[in-house]
Amino acid sequence: MAKLIIKGLDGVKARAGKELGASDWLDISQQRVDRFADATLDHQWIHVDPERAKAESPFGGTIAHGYLTLSLLPFLLEQIVEVRGVRMTINYGLNRLRYPSPVPVGSRVRLGMRMAGVEEIRGGVQCQLDCTVEVEGGDKPALVAEVLFRFYA
Repeated sequence: MAKLIIKGLDGVKARAGKELGASDWLDISQQRVDRFADATLDHQWIHVDPERAKAESPFGGTIAHGYLTLSLLPFLLEQIVEVRGVRMTINYGLNRLRYPSPVPVGSRVRLGMRMAGVEEIRGGVQCQLDCTVEVEGGDKPALVAEVLFRFYA
């Protein structure tokens, strides 16, 4: 799917309540998980010890960190949409974040996104993006989040 180009604040407002699309699939390798563990100092065995995870984990192997999945949102979002004609974009935070199912190492994930709402703020607009990260072939999403961005004219 081609990247959606949104032009200016009026373009952002016009997208309120609409689906924005989906990203490409991204491989979740053990190397990616290990690098994230090194960067965050989170070396819990369910993420970094494939032998132990296979033997002891209810997931049958290693899984990605929830925060790794969350950290992929900017990369995946960039594949879906680009807002042009604004002075500045700010990641304002999250209203809600859940991890309904794990991301097994060796799987692929992608982001689906909907612009749930847009409201005026001083100098721009704030939008809520409903983000869902799915695991290829999975029954439930791996991540569901309400992400807030601010766009300034």
